[in-house]
Order: sequence, then structure tokens, then C-alpha cells
Amino acid sequence: MTIAIIQFGGSNCDLDVLHVLEDVVGTDAELVWYKEHDLDKYEGAIIPGGFSYGDYLRAGAIASRTPIMDSIKKMADEGKPIMGICNGFQILTESGLLDGALTTNEYPKFRCEWTNLRVETNDSPFTSAFKKGEVIRIPIAHMEGNFYADEATLSKMEDNDLVAFRYVDSEGHVTEEVNPNGSQENIAGILSGNRNVMGLMPHPERASEEVLGSNDGIRMFKSMVEYISSR
Repeated sequence: MTIAIIQFGGSNCDLDVLHVLEDVVGTDAELVWYKEHDLDKYEGAIIPGGFSYGDYLRAGAIASRTPIMDSIKKMADEGKPIMGICNGFQILTESGLLDGALTTNEYPKFRCEWTNLRVETNDSPFTSAFKKGEVIRIPIAHMEGNFYADEATLSKMEDNDLVAFRYVDSEGHVTEEVNPNGSQENIAGILSGNRNVMGLMPHPERASEEVLGSNDGIRMFKSMVEYISSR
């Protein structure tokens, strides 16, 4: 089993994800430059955070139009798990693999802080190691993390259990005060309709070892590996 970590010009969390997968989870992973076209040998893929192409036009807009995304879409169609973290989430929405859009934070400034997330579903390749309703601590670091979708799309997400995480307080309550970017319904992460693609703005790789302040994020990667092993 080998997981691809997709690199674009401007990616800056790729080595962190590689470290977590290889040294903490104990699975094989490879860095894959965006000019690569054939991803058939990989069992899953992670698009890490950063500022691909300097976030010009819109965050994730240029990266979403590179040829490697056709291979990512092929992987998704085959049922392989795809995770997009922060800029990776933005790339997935820009490419149409996930619904909605990520816009500039409500108060337009870069937010880098710890957040509490409530696990909204454990029925996915990325959240099976959690309990539904569990509150976890994962940090954010973004300028364009304000999730937006029209009313029909939001309704579809709610009806089909496609919201993966929400920003909450330490007791698990959804409040405006704890929403760091203005995301609709405090949404921090979502799933695709077939549930094998997930995007989230918080950085689980930065919360995968206790020395960092939390190891809650490691369970997303372990869930993904377990899903691949069971296919």
C-alpha cells in the first residue's frame, strides 16, 4: 500500500504529511510532483496544504486545472480515498470533486490557531476511528477558509450526512463566536457524494503527535489506511 502526496509549486505541508504517514502511522507514502500523470499504482492520495501557485486568481484555482487532477478524479471514480487539507480542500472544490467554495475569511485576515471540531459522521474512510459527536482539537492556518454553498447544496449535504466536521466550542456547541472564518453552518470539512473524497481546512498532520499539543489528527490518517487495507 502506498499513498501519494501531491506536490504543487507552493505546497508547504507535504513533508509534514509524509512524516506522519511514514513515521507515525507506519505506512508507505511518496511525494508526487504535479507533472506526473499516472497515479494507478497508488491506493490513495492526499493533497496537502500550502499556497499552490501563490493563490493567484483564487486559492486552488490554478492547481485544479493541472493534468494531475484528471488522475485524481480517476482515483476518486475508482473508489480510492482522496483527502484534501487546507489548500488541498480548496483545490478539490475548484476541481469539482467537492461541492461549495472556499472564500476569504469573514474578517479578512490570516487565522492561525487551535480549533475545536465536532465529528459529524464516522461513516467515511477518514473518520471511522472517531465517535460521532466527539470533540477534537486540530489547528487551522488559512486566509481563505470561509466555506460557502447555496441553500440546495447545504440541504443535500445535511440530508446525506456529508458534513464531516464543524467548528464548535470545547463542549461541542456550534456558536458564531467559535467560527474562525465565517463558514456557513460552522462547516470545517465535507465529504463527496460517494464519501471517498474529503476536504477540510484544519491541519490534522499538525495534530498527530502529543508533543505538538494534540494527537487527534492521527486518527484521520489511520482511518484512511484501514479503509485502504479493507478494500
